[in-house]
Amino acid sequence: MPDRVPFWEAFRYWLKLGFISFGGPAGQISMMHQEVVEKKGWVSENHFLQALNFCMLLPGPEALQLAIYIGRLCNGTLGGIVAGVLFILPSIFILLGLAYVYSAFGDVPAISAMLYGLKPAVVAIVAEAVLRIRKKSLKNWAQVLIAVAAFVGIFFLHIPFPLIVLAAGLTGWAGGKYAPGLFIVLKPKESSGVAEVDGGRHWPRALKVIAFGLLIWFMPLALIWGGSGQAGIFTDLGILFSKAAVTTFGGAYAVLTYVGQEAVNHYGWITNGQMMDGLALAETTPGPLIMVNQFVGYVAAYSHPGALTPWEAGTLGGLLTTWVTFLPSFIFVLALAPYVERLRRNVRLSGALSAITAAVVGVVLNLGVTFTFHSVVRDTGGMDFYPLVTAVTFFVGIQYRNWPMVPVIAGSAVMGFLWKSFVVL
Repeated sequence: MPDRVPFWEAFRYWLKLGFISFGGPAGQISMMHQEVVEKKGWVSENHFLQALNFCMLLPGPEALQLAIYIGRLCNGTLGGIVAGVLFILPSIFILLGLAYVYSAFGDVPAISAMLYGLKPAVVAIVAEAVLRIRKKSLKNWAQVLIAVAAFVGIFFLHIPFPLIVLAAGLTGWAGGKYAPGLFIVLKPKESSGVAEVDGGRHWPRALKVIAFGLLIWFMPLALIWGGSGQAGIFTDLGILFSKAAVTTFGGAYAVLTYVGQEAVNHYGWITNGQMMDGLALAETTPGPLIMVNQFVGYVAAYSHPGALTPWEAGTLGGLLTTWVTFLPSFIFVLALAPYVERLRRNVRLSGALSAITAAVVGVVLNLGVTFTFHSVVRDTGGMDFYPLVTAVTFFVGIQYRNWPMVPVIAGSAVMGFLWKSFVVL
């Protein structure tokens, strides 16, 4: 196993992922698992799931944070930055373009049709990934029981994810001590994929990352405040989405609940209908689901341009919102990841980690079920059979015929466009 992944090989992969990462966190996590664990072997199964568990504990988009974490494992701090930037860069420009079209011309049926067509492919990719992860991660009945309990807790009982992790960790710690045969205990020499690229004491480095990150996080706000007489809405956007980035846990939907309340009810920047349109665009374009924040920032500033033109104000509002939404994720992961790596090598804690890994399988299943439900059930009620039948077809092709991911995604978009344009009147 090489000590480091070749930088340009990793660069090409993260750039490709940025263009095909549809389906929100469920689809993106599935795609990363298929490539970095199954095909490329950059990270082991347990290492991947433990990294995912850490990212789910942080506020902000877990899929982006997972990309930063794996990029750092492969190529150090620069690798983490490159992975995170390329993961969101295509979606920034795509959603900026869609937000402009939406604001200037209203809904465009052709775009809506293609976005509708992407959902079955994402459902199939997620379902295939859940089965693959389950097979490799749940080795005995105890781990299966933990995964089922995690799914029931988060899907039916709406228990916060940190509490699920705490319960799983305590169960695994006790099980590893009193019934070690039911838990896969990490061996001291177990290979985890790529070798570690950092070593030594990390506190000075972590403090530097945090200090520099805070400086560049708030620099755009300071520049706008000091250099523009129209700073009002931009300052409010920066403060709102900065608070959302660091105070909302529980995934993208928790963030969206808070943002919707503030942007619609408190500030009155957008309507509920516009918020739902933005969510629909974010769900069916590449990049994190929380890219809807950029849409909100664009539409809000476009509608309140001040001395700027609507297009200028919208672009500035969208980019500022994106900056303050995503930068904290880079700070969190790059500052804290070395400590997580030290923790996972602690053999005494391996029972707890294996139980948490099993719980993560249940959480990933929850993501898949939630996305599938929203894809095949109409907003007005009733089943939409087109995405259901198409998703089953794609699932069979991926699972049993090894259909490649990119043609499946592209074909799904084209089929959705044709279905909406020529079949459904």
